[in-house]
Amino acid sequence: MKLITSVLPLLFFIFVAAIAIAIIAKKLKAKTATALIKAKIPLTKNEQPMFFRLVEAFPDQIVLAQVAFSALVTTKERAARNTFDRKVADFVICNKAFEVQAVIELDDASHKGRELQDEKRIASLLQAGHKVLRYKTVPNIETLQKDLIISLK
Repeated sequence: MKLITSVLPLLFFIFVAAIAIAIIAKKLKAKTATALIKAKIPLTKNEQPMFFRLVEAFPDQIVLAQVAFSALVTTKERAARNTFDRKVADFVICNKAFEVQAVIELDDASHKGRELQDEKRIASLLQAGHKVLRYKTVPNIETLQKDLIISLK
């Protein structure tokens, strides 16, 4: 009996210490998570010239950059939504009614090694009925205009 009464305060101390450690760890984790959030430039150095080229090539269209797939495609099935819900299209060309004319992907060096993932991304856009134009480098204005006209036929 004497052993139990002498161990009981020790167990109580360990229990309180464990709770305190858990609370402190949770607070530190929350601070760490928010401390990691930093601002970034929305377009990479390779995407910036492409944006300006698209604006120049399509002055009567709306050029959007970094568009979430969830703004372009939808489904009622959660499993299908999980295939695209965190993906982003490089550029989207819309008419003045904001109807998507084409999705433009710049497959620069940042896409190297991600070809299979890119194909799956493109497949979901095509399945939704979007036209997709892909370029490895920034094309000239005439190429962009010609490719858009051909894709809309």
